Amino acid sequence: MLKLYAYNIRQCDPKRCTARKLARFHLVTEFGYARRIPRGSLLLNPTAERVLSAGDKKFAARGITVIDCSWKKSDDIFLKIEKIRAEHRALPYLVASNPINFGKPFILSSVEALAATLYILGEGEHAALLLGKFKWGDTFWKLNRDLLDRYSEAEGSEEVLGIQAEYI
Repeated sequence: MLKLYAYNIRQCDPKRCTARKLARFHLVTEFGYARRIPRGSLLLNPTAERVLSAGDKKFAARGITVIDCSWKKSDDIFLKIEKIRAEHRALPYLVASNPINFGKPFILSSVEALAATLYILGEGEHAALLLGKFKWGDTFWKLNRDLLDRYSEAEGSEEVLGIQAEYI
């Protein structure tokens, strides 16, 4: 299993925080300082220049980090993390199934982002384990399964962007 991390900025409601719930189940390692992000690991950053593809699995071997923050306050956070020495990747077009942002494209919760990343990297069982902790987890698969299957078969970022363009 790939090592998963959550850089938790602690801006969201603790009762609804998906990263905290995953940490309680020991499925992610949670921390509050950017300097703890493993160097050279895969860092999920929606402002990254490159989009995630199956070819990024080599970076995921060092860990996958999600930034858990409020989407309303995220711009400043993502600007600050650009200098972190990690492999920054944005997720392609996917639709949220979480109760707060249901149906909104690109506005995923931490667990949705991690599960999508794992699935694209060929770690479907690990992804299912994460989403299985949430009652709405099956809905994420129903909304995004076809796209995730296509993204996981793409050979590189350019091909993923081509698939994404068909849906936007």
